[in-house]
Amino acid sequence: KMVKNVDSAAEQFLDANPQFAKQYYDVNFRPKVISDLLDNSRKTALDVSKFHDLTTVEESEVLFDLVRDIQDNLQMEKSVFNLMRHLSFMLRADRMSLFMYRQRNGVAELATRLFNVSKDAALDDCLVPPDSEIVYPLDMGIVGHVASTKKMVNVPVTSFYSEFVDELTEYKTKNALAVPIMNGKDVVAVMMAVNKLDGPHFTAKDEETLNKYLNFANLILRVFHLSYLHNCETRRGQVLLWSASKVFEELTDIERQFHKALYTVRAFLNCDRYSVGLLDMTKTKEFFDLWPILMGEVPPYDGPKTPDGREIIFYKLIDYILHGKEDIKVIPTPTPDHWALISGLPSYVAETGLICNIMNAAEDEFFQFQKEPLDDSGWTIKNVLSMPIVNKKEEIVGVATFYNRKDGKPFDEMDETLMESLTQFLGWSVLNTDTYDRMNKLENRKDIFQDMVMYHIKCRKDEIQNVLNTRERWGKEPDECEEEELQEILVKSEVLPNTKKSEILEFHFCDFDHSELDLVKCGIKMYYELKVVDKFHIPREVGAPFVFTAVCLSVSTIAQKRLTGFRTKRCGDVEKKDEYTGDLKRYYTDLECMAMVTAGFCHDIDHRGTNNLYQMKSGNPLAKLHGSSILERHHLDIGKTLLRDESLNIYQNLNRRQHDLVIHLMDIAIIATDLALYFKSRTMFQKIVDQSKTYENWNDWTKYMMLETTRKETAMMMTACDLSAIAKPWEIQSKVALSVAAEFWEQGDLERTVLEQNPIPMMDRNKAADLPKLQCGFIDFVCAFVYKEFSRFHVEITPMLDRLLNNRKEWNALKEVHEAKMAEIEAAKKAKEEETAGAKQASAAQSQSKTCTLS
Repeated sequence: KMVKNVDSAAEQFLDANPQFAKQYYDVNFRPKVISDLLDNSRKTALDVSKFHDLTTVEESEVLFDLVRDIQDNLQMEKSVFNLMRHLSFMLRADRMSLFMYRQRNGVAELATRLFNVSKDAALDDCLVPPDSEIVYPLDMGIVGHVASTKKMVNVPVTSFYSEFVDELTEYKTKNALAVPIMNGKDVVAVMMAVNKLDGPHFTAKDEETLNKYLNFANLILRVFHLSYLHNCETRRGQVLLWSASKVFEELTDIERQFHKALYTVRAFLNCDRYSVGLLDMTKTKEFFDLWPILMGEVPPYDGPKTPDGREIIFYKLIDYILHGKEDIKVIPTPTPDHWALISGLPSYVAETGLICNIMNAAEDEFFQFQKEPLDDSGWTIKNVLSMPIVNKKEEIVGVATFYNRKDGKPFDEMDETLMESLTQFLGWSVLNTDTYDRMNKLENRKDIFQDMVMYHIKCRKDEIQNVLNTRERWGKEPDECEEEELQEILVKSEVLPNTKKSEILEFHFCDFDHSELDLVKCGIKMYYELKVVDKFHIPREVGAPFVFTAVCLSVSTIAQKRLTGFRTKRCGDVEKKDEYTGDLKRYYTDLECMAMVTAGFCHDIDHRGTNNLYQMKSGNPLAKLHGSSILERHHLDIGKTLLRDESLNIYQNLNRRQHDLVIHLMDIAIIATDLALYFKSRTMFQKIVDQSKTYENWNDWTKYMMLETTRKETAMMMTACDLSAIAKPWEIQSKVALSVAAEFWEQGDLERTVLEQNPIPMMDRNKAADLPKLQCGFIDFVCAFVYKEFSRFHVEITPMLDRLLNNRKEWNALKEVHEAKMAEIEAAKKAKEEETAGAKQASAAQSQSKTCTLS
């Protein structure tokens, strides 16, 4: 009784002195109470078994429960789930859900993060895994409307609710209350409560309650969003920083540049795996690659193309594996059925230049990704982000594809931004390698042209007087004379050789019996025989210097190199006219004939006396400038350089179409002298010959061939001319073979002394006696096919085949003589060895008998 009286008296005192009571409580009790309320181990003292209105104390418990979630290691899903669980109780809502706002492929959408949260729910049951998300576009349903308008919506009846979710979950939505969660002016998420349990719909009081507690959701999601943005920007900065450091370490090669950068930043890309497909940058095919297509041997490419018109061909694929044990796989020339390409996504990105973000690869209807595990680890493709790598010229140089975000969620807008920054940087960095490559080519061109200046000069005015003696005749230079005056010197004064006497129309023509000046005159005569000088208005003061320069450049090179191979090559060049003797001119226009004869003059200009392989082995600038057919492309460049000179340009009066045609034919004719291309095109030529036999009327076949440009280009005309010395009479051919062998042996000497390598037998001077055997092999494996097929194609060529076969017999006879001598030498050597061995045995036996005497 006394205690009760004391308590009553204390209460009366505190009621009478509220200021003192507050001060006393703040000093003695408040710190402990607040500490207990904020203790993370404390459980909420709130009975949620039955719905009821919250008392002030219970509401305080809810508030402190929410604060406890925020104060220590904020976990967005857990904190928002706790809030929604309390709101479900306070709103009497059957369920609540959270939809996160995001953008993929530039399109905004809402995806379920927490679904079917009730007052008694558990977090694990409500947290939606990435592969089970329900995604709403912003133009669908209540949540889409809320995200678009950024306003709360209270729907008494769900007349415009999207029913597909109800059908999916077998649930009936009757009413709903939804509110946007904002970060400034940007929507972060939408929270929605459905089905009021103690009434027909949510009330204004429910809206007030939701708004009151929405501040917690705003705070939680804002902190989460800012933290995520900070993390993304940090990763983006690291990606650009590290990739920049590696990009500028490697300037020589785009593949190594990309590889170094992408491997260095792998830790910041937040994915399990990524691959980079590098695209072929070739815009125009080589003519020899077009031939099979134009002739119908290979179907034309009908696949996708890049925006700038290139065929989509991935020449290399680099696969970076980050899950499990890290690994890198480099796949050169990947096949279309490779797992990274078979879906068609990289080709689609290369074709459209679009960024593609696919959240559920297994269920995607447009791209067919491999659904089975890719390796023994069981790793499968879940979500994919693919984007183009674009250079400064806005050309797509590759496609980067990222697989499976590490946290299992789909790639979002921030991932797109980060990856796009990386690919843009890599694309722009291609400028470094392009610039480096251009500088290298310019440097190589400079070296080549400096080399040319040392070797060659354009023919001097006094040299041309040996052909056009205008000073003696007219007292002026050729460029000062009228065409009639020059014509009179060339034709009427018989400066040019007589066709029959010089035999330039005969198969057996050979330049061994002609001086260099005579060869120049023969070359000029060929243009007159073709009747192209007047038809295409070749200025006489230009035509003569062009032929003189072309011939003299070649002679100058050979003279300085102390080689005799020029005569062989020249024989091949002048043999161009022999083809017309064979009546093959019937298939060609006069313009085409002029182009091919000019190509014959130019096809060995500045020949170095060594082959293409030597250029590569010795690191010659030519090999660095031209990737294939090295010397042939060099001869072509020199020829074009001469033709660009106004005083040597025999094409100067052609129109644009004619000029383009002759340059095109020169390209083909000169590059075709590379025997490496001969082996590629011989089957096509054989089919042309077979086709010719299907025509009964020869004139019909001639008309057909005249119109078939591609077939004429593949007809091996230049190859037959370049090899024509093998079909000369034996007395000429044998001399030519020795000349060529001398050239080869000099290259062999260079390989042995300069490159410190042993030459192949054909180049080895020490094996000169094997020349007949080598010639037989050359005829059998290279030359015989050309002239056999040409003889089938055109019987007038048969004399060349007959001489070829005769020369084969002559070489074979020499080979047999050599082999017989070698056999005799070997037999004598063996006999001598046996004699020596017998003498040794006899000596040993005699020595043994002397030591075994009887006493």
